[in-house]
Formats: sequence, C-alpha cells, structure tokens
Amino acid sequence: MKARKVKGLDPDGPLADNLERIVAIRLDELCSFVPKALDPARVKALHDMRIAAKRLRYILEVGAQPCFGEYATTAIKRTRDLQDLLGELHDCDVQLPRVRALQEELRAADALEARARAGDAPDLDPTLASGTPHADCWRGLETMAIYLQARRGLLFDRFLEMWRSLERDGFRARLMYAISERPAAPPPPAAPSPEGNGAAPPASLASPAEDDG
Repeated sequence: MKARKVKGLDPDGPLADNLERIVAIRLDELCSFVPKALDPARVKALHDMRIAAKRLRYILEVGAQPCFGEYATTAIKRTRDLQDLLGELHDCDVQLPRVRALQEELRAADALEARARAGDAPDLDPTLASGTPHADCWRGLETMAIYLQARRGLLFDRFLEMWRSLERDGFRARLMYAISERPAAPPPPAAPSPEGNGAAPPASLASPAEDDG
C-alpha cells in the first residue's frame, strides 16, 4: 500500500508542528480502512490496515516523548498491539492458500497414480485409490488447513474486539488532541552561586588553628 503524501511540511519550522501533520495523516490513513476491514472476507483491507498501523507507530516512536502530550506514548502501545494482531492474521491469510495449493497438487498426483494402476480396465476399482504415495501428506495438509482457518477466525474476533475497545476509549480523538499538545519546556538549570556551592573548603585550605600554647 502506497503511503499518503503529507502536504504543508516546513523544513524550517518546529519539529513538533511537522510531526503533528505527519501523525494526523497516518492516523486518518489507519482509520480509513474501517468499516471495510471489519469484514473478515476483506483480506486486502486487513493487510493494508496492518501497514498503516506500522507507519503510525513508527512516526509516534519518533515524536511522542519530546513533542506531544502523554497519550501519544500510550498510543504507541495501542498501535503496536494492533499491528502485531493484524500481522498474525495476515500470516494465516498467506499460509492457508499455500497449504491448499500443495494439498491439491499432491491429490492430483495421487489421482494420476490411481488412474495408472487401472491400466486398460474399463472402470476404476475403488481399492486402487487407497494407499497412494502422497495420501498421508495431503491428509495432514487438510488438518493444517483446518487449523489455520480456525485460528484466523479466532484472531479476527480478537481484532474486532480490539478495534471496538479503541473506539470506546476515544483513541482517535485522544491522539489528535495529544499531538496538538506541546509539553512545557523544563526550567533552565540554576546559575552557580558566586560564592561557590556552599560546601566546606578542604582541610588543607582551611585557616590554621590558633596556637594555644
């Protein structure tokens, strides 16, 4: 997914103001995949949302601490959790078609083997389809496919709950407010006292004790 362009950046302007523009665009980009990504069949929308979460997280990691309000730091964890969950979901979306494709390839090879066993017979004896070379493999792949499909469903339910929780917590509005905040600059260090720091002088520099004898 191609990132949206950020307009209006000022190379000579304050860092916080430029980062605010970037974060606002990346946040809008992330939220733009809803409601499409809330449909489990929209694989591409879910994948693109993961990329958008990653981009938002990275720019927040650059600017949250020195430039923005406190919630920007919280938003880093929220976007990281979202990115990680969508990443696991994407792994299932990548692996499942590969497992299915390999399974079909092995099943097709076994079908050819069963056909060859029939020779010139007018029909295929059902027993010739058993004990084919790849039978254990494609049956195992079927189990793996079922696992991946079930895990994807579980992960998608977790994603829905996570996103609804973000919406309930006002994630978007709170982050927009945080990036408009500017933390107060720390007070300058106190100037050293003209008379030193008040510590007692070393013994070697102290006035010698009067002779009492």
